[in-house]
Amino acid sequence: MKQRIRYARSADGTAIGWASLGEGLPLVKTSNCPTHLEYDLQSPVWSHWVNFFADHFQFVRYDERGCGLSDREVEDLTFDRWVEDLEAVIDAAGIEGPVNLLGVSKGAATAIAYAARYPDRVSRIIIYGGYAQGWGARGDPRGAKLAKSIAELVALGWEMENPVFRELVTRRYIPGGSEEQVDWYNDLCLRTMTAEMAGRLLESRADVDVCHLLSRVAVPVLVIHPNRDEVIPFKEGRMLASELPNAEFVELETNNHIVLKHEGAWVRFKEAVLDFMERSPMTSRGHAHGLGGLSRRENEILSLICEAKSNPEIAAVLSLSERTVRNHASNLFRKLGVRSRTEAILYLHSTMRR
Repeated sequence: MKQRIRYARSADGTAIGWASLGEGLPLVKTSNCPTHLEYDLQSPVWSHWVNFFADHFQFVRYDERGCGLSDREVEDLTFDRWVEDLEAVIDAAGIEGPVNLLGVSKGAATAIAYAARYPDRVSRIIIYGGYAQGWGARGDPRGAKLAKSIAELVALGWEMENPVFRELVTRRYIPGGSEEQVDWYNDLCLRTMTAEMAGRLLESRADVDVCHLLSRVAVPVLVIHPNRDEVIPFKEGRMLASELPNAEFVELETNNHIVLKHEGAWVRFKEAVLDFMERSPMTSRGHAHGLGGLSRRENEILSLICEAKSNPEIAAVLSLSERTVRNHASNLFRKLGVRSRTEAILYLHSTMRR
């Protein structure tokens, strides 16, 4: 798959690098770091994530401000800027209707804040290894001291030829990684940000606190968390699932903060994501978008569904792949608030009788 890297201009003027891969239901990954839009495609740590999501969705991702292909020299790393960056990317991607969000690690808090601020713009949220409170807001003095010490050491030694200071991050994120994966992640750290920015970005997580917003997120949320995560404590994931009104929880058997391709936990992760995304988010909004919210292609597919044509038959008529037809069908089902072909047909007929 080929990607096009483009730029969105955030509210304060910061250029945010973003890219889109795949077709079908849009899924936007909120930023975390370290990432690099180009380098991650070949990475033995991140490439299986990108490929999996791009195989099933229109997968939109972006590099965090100060990191990767986004502007690296930035002053403002406050939480509100993170939410504005997400908003800028969604607008630049031209996504129609409510968006699905993927929040990894710090990106979980960004997704929660966006959903609370714009409840009608979000359909579903997947949270992986996430938290509502940063390391300085959890009431854990020992954990806060450790995180602050790591941030200070990283700022001092990040760019040294010896990777020992970068490995303070790497060995916690992928303690079960192979030497190849560890080397790649060490190199990713060096490619994505300066020593000063690495320290500042780690420090910026300290005071994150979206606990007061959790009750306002009404959309379905899937919370997945490694049970031996060495970066974000397992209890943080459980807390999210218990406080979000419409959440379900999946525990992964791994000590890696970034689940790796060779793990059984990766299989479980994929199964949980696909099961969650294939279900219609039957929220209280019901048929809020109606037929007017469907794209031209979705209307074409709905018409053919009403003619009792199968996905392979629709694909042949419209010269599309079956996967693309399936993704468009899932998207139109979501917009109409239905769960099946039969419900879609009944909804169309009821609309025509009005």
